[in-house]
Amino acid sequence: MTQRALIAAAAASLLSTLIVATPAMAQEKEKCYGIAAAGQNDCANLSGTHSCAGQSKVNADINEWKYVAKGTCASLKGLTAEQAKAKAAQKKG
Repeated sequence: MTQRALIAAAAASLLSTLIVATPAMAQEKEKCYGIAAAGQNDCANLSGTHSCAGQSKVNADINEWKYVAKGTCASLKGLTAEQAKAKAAQKKG
């Protein structure tokens, strides 16, 4: 294989990898409340009892969230932040 053909093959391979990987990297995410398993939340919760990932104590706590692909939260039976806040307020009062 000539050096020119080798460079062309490497460039084609790199270009095809970038084209395939771009949609996954560009995918928009949203917070989805009430779907995180215990210890699997992505960050701070709504109630302010902790501020770090992996600190949820129970499964499907409405105060805990995970990032999911935008538009998929409802199909996972999750809640938006506003819905989770409203549901938490109902439970308190």
